[in-house]
Amino acid sequence: MSRPSKERLEARGVAVAFGGIRALSGVDLELRRGEVLGLIGPNGAGKTTMVNVLSGFQRPTSGSISLDGVDVSKLTARKIAQAGVGRSFQAARLFRAMTVEQNLSVAAIGSGLSLKAARERALEILDWMGLAKKADNRCDSLSYGDERRVSIARALALQPSFALLDEPASGMNDAECEALMEVIAELPARFGCGVLLIEHNMKVIMGVCQRIHVLDGGQSLAEGSPQDIQKNPAVRRAYLGEKAADSTLAI
Repeated sequence: MSRPSKERLEARGVAVAFGGIRALSGVDLELRRGEVLGLIGPNGAGKTTMVNVLSGFQRPTSGSISLDGVDVSKLTARKIAQAGVGRSFQAARLFRAMTVEQNLSVAAIGSGLSLKAARERALEILDWMGLAKKADNRCDSLSYGDERRVSIARALALQPSFALLDEPASGMNDAECEALMEVIAELPARFGCGVLLIEHNMKVIMGVCQRIHVLDGGQSLAEGSPQDIQKNPAVRRAYLGEKAADSTLAI
């Protein structure tokens, strides 16, 4: 059984306040099925808060989140996942006492598959990601890089229309980043989903994203193609400081 695919995940006027601190203020963002959208910004820009709002882990103080025009702002994270939004986390958050295959199967069952179909889907994803030999390994035995990849695989097991990946390349070496870029670039075509990618590694962002949305201080700073963002003076100032406005954002 496969869930009906959604075409658009949208945030409109999203604000999040923690006490007197505004983590997000009036952010508009649209993720379309079939694309990889980068979400970047300096530390503390509000990127993870934005993903938490999009995936139901944080309710917006104001504004709305919608799937194909249907407001899902008040749904729980579980309900939003069932509606087609999967995510990974900065910390992998795997079930460490369970096997790799079991971690994926649990997610697939949560999307509505039977146990048999869930296992089949889990093994198919693991095989595609080169993790089939790790299927029976407990997650507490995995290397850091494999934990990151299993976290992505588990998000895919949900059969998402949209996969939100929070710093998947964090801590990876150059070879691992290259392999990850190949995986992310293929996700829309292979799984029919849109991908929102938070990442500090600019080589990964510039290499796989069709569009990039930039946050700074909880507000939208710019949006455009990788080439446009790389040349944008406001983005360069946010990353590199006032004196760097005439330079090019390094990749």
